[in-house]
Amino acid sequence: MIFPAVFIFALFLFYPAVNGLIVALHRWDGLGPMHFIGLDNFTRMFGDRHFVRALTRTLFFTVTAVPAIYVSALLLALLLTQKIKGISFFRAAFFWPTMVSAIIVGLTWRFILGESFGLVNFFVTSAGFEPVRWMTNPNMAMFTVIMVTTWSLSGYYMVMLIAGLKSIDETYYEAAEIDGASFWKQFFYITLPLLRPMSLLVLVLSTVQVVRTFPLIVGLTQGGPAGATRFMVQMIQETGFGMQQMGYASAMAVVLFLILALMTAIQFRLNRGN
Repeated sequence: MIFPAVFIFALFLFYPAVNGLIVALHRWDGLGPMHFIGLDNFTRMFGDRHFVRALTRTLFFTVTAVPAIYVSALLLALLLTQKIKGISFFRAAFFWPTMVSAIIVGLTWRFILGESFGLVNFFVTSAGFEPVRWMTNPNMAMFTVIMVTTWSLSGYYMVMLIAGLKSIDETYYEAAEIDGASFWKQFFYITLPLLRPMSLLVLVLSTVQVVRTFPLIVGLTQGGPAGATRFMVQMIQETGFGMQQMGYASAMAVVLFLILALMTAIQFRLNRGN
């Protein structure tokens, strides 16, 4: 009964993962014969300053974007579980960005934030100020990527957190109100602890999604300026398909997978400790 699911998993997930590890131990251009070189790709990697910089940027992007996504999704979930008029419309509106292709999201925000043609800078210059270098200043470019990523993903995780909030028994809040607990005490002592399983799921899934971010970056900044938003996935793609160094790119992918697995394990460990 489970054979179809196991077959699909093995064909599209397990086999590519094992094959990627095998390719990482070879020098291969993607077309010709593979040449076994052992761990040379891995030793070369940590002497490659471009790889180290891309890895550092990816880690910084992850540890800043994931909390931002969680906090914004939780705030939206808390707001949209209240009894307000038109709540279905607002839920759909905040969820809508997740239904748009990531490349379209990037191109749309590129049009909005363009330095010389963007809508935001049009109003900024009309008010007599200098245009903001959203995508030509390295620090602002990183901030822009984090902001747009948070905007595009918060609605998806908002739905999950709404489900988690609705699963909490109302009697806890009723008892807390009788005891005179304030909103913040209810939030920290009832909502957050009982929301922990769903919070863990959101953190794990958003971490995986943020680390794999690629189309949005290509549409928004194309990795610029001067590589300031060039993350690991983009470097792997350029190395493998642009420079035809499939073995080296596969070694990068293996390292990225191990880092992602470590971050996920840490999140599970911290949740268990609580």
